[in-house]
Amino acid sequence: MKTSTLLSSAFTALTVYGASSESYVPRTYSTIMPSASQIADDAADAKTSHVSSNVKGSGFSRIGIIWLENTDYDKAAEDENLAWLASQGITLDNYWALIHPSEPNYLASVGGDYFSLNDDRFIQMPENVSTIVDLLDTKNISWAEYQEHLPYTGFQGFNYSNQETFANDYVRKHNPLVLYESVTNNPERLSRIKNFTEFTDDLNNKALPQYFIITPNMTNDGHDSTIKVAGQWSRDFLEPLLSNEYFMNDTLIVLTFDENDTYSIKNKVFTILLGGSIPDSLKGTNDSTFYDHYSQISSVEANWNLPSLGRHDVDANVFQVVANATNITNKDVDTTYMVNNETYVGYLLDDQIAFPAPNVTAINRNGKGVLSDIVSKWSSECSAQVSASYFTATTTTVSGYITDGATLVAKSASASAAGSASASAAGSAAGSASGSVSGSASSSKASASGNSSSSASHGQGSAVDGRLSLFTIAAIFAISLVL
Repeated sequence: MKTSTLLSSAFTALTVYGASSESYVPRTYSTIMPSASQIADDAADAKTSHVSSNVKGSGFSRIGIIWLENTDYDKAAEDENLAWLASQGITLDNYWALIHPSEPNYLASVGGDYFSLNDDRFIQMPENVSTIVDLLDTKNISWAEYQEHLPYTGFQGFNYSNQETFANDYVRKHNPLVLYESVTNNPERLSRIKNFTEFTDDLNNKALPQYFIITPNMTNDGHDSTIKVAGQWSRDFLEPLLSNEYFMNDTLIVLTFDENDTYSIKNKVFTILLGGSIPDSLKGTNDSTFYDHYSQISSVEANWNLPSLGRHDVDANVFQVVANATNITNKDVDTTYMVNNETYVGYLLDDQIAFPAPNVTAINRNGKGVLSDIVSKWSSECSAQVSASYFTATTTTVSGYITDGATLVAKSASASAAGSASASAAGSAAGSASGSVSGSASSSKASASGNSSSSASHGQGSAVDGRLSLFTIAAIFAISLVL
């Protein structure tokens, strides 16, 4: 086995900590909360872009992501309107959210990591952190967001209440791209974060972008209402589009939920693929391939043969409609011990931890390297984070590991102030892998989660007790080979 295979994991965790939750000081930002008068003034000057393109893809030529909220898989599957929509497409019955609550899932779906976010606070990712937008722009593939009740194009405020009832309406936490300064600091990019009404205009003008995100308001997405409301909204919106020749032409729609509602169970979410790119023979069928929100990025990369972000997009399974067209073999992922309910210790949870560098040497599922601009920005930091700084006194002491020629397994790790916790993480050079954690049912847990060019896993335990980086384990194994 080549050491470089294991070392190609995305460097999303730095160290394992064994302290209590009080030891962590989350990063905070100055919340943007403009007044009604300021919103009105800014709306008058807001620029809206309508950009379209026609770059042929392998499995589809247009993809739209539609987000619903906080519903357990079985409850969503039982809704009559969602069941009808499922009959028109493919149900992904092994599709997983990444974490709780909402915002980290949206954040990760365009950036390849949730950077240890464990709540819905106001955040801003630094300008040097890239998103799927940077990948699309390499081939001039048009993109946009349509956010219901966004007060004006490019609005960056924390929320915007219903102006009649003052109920929750638009919320920033459900708007993936506005969370990244690489988007918001670019006026042209900001002009593509639009109100939901602009979707109808772009549709009627046959000017829809090739990649778009739709977020309904807090009632229509089910967050502040019920699955019945969300299901009805979804069918009312999508059913006419399913007979619209322009919209359906070579289009893939991903209707998904950000997370489930019951935090004590596995965080699997009901997801449907719809659109003209779905063959009639597959309508009403199920696909049990393991997917998660990172698959949204990896599928786009594979479809248009794009480079990667060097994060969890690198190893995420690709929607089968794309995998079939690109000769990609998806991995079997063992979800026996997967939960995806809690975060790891990292940048947004602990303000003493540096931003994790992407793995600039990674190769994605379609065989491309990391975006050159990311490589140039992050190579030095990537090298620094691979250095001996990983093996300081603050790192967990790994007391044992084993290798079987294809798999590296950390047998145990001792945590510091909070006591010991056991963790296991596996990376396979051949294909499938899963991460799992275990600990005392009444005390601490450790989270083992990572991705490499040959494994993707998100088994998670308690955020406050730490996360054993797959990279760290791989690095130890590399050292053992040298020694």
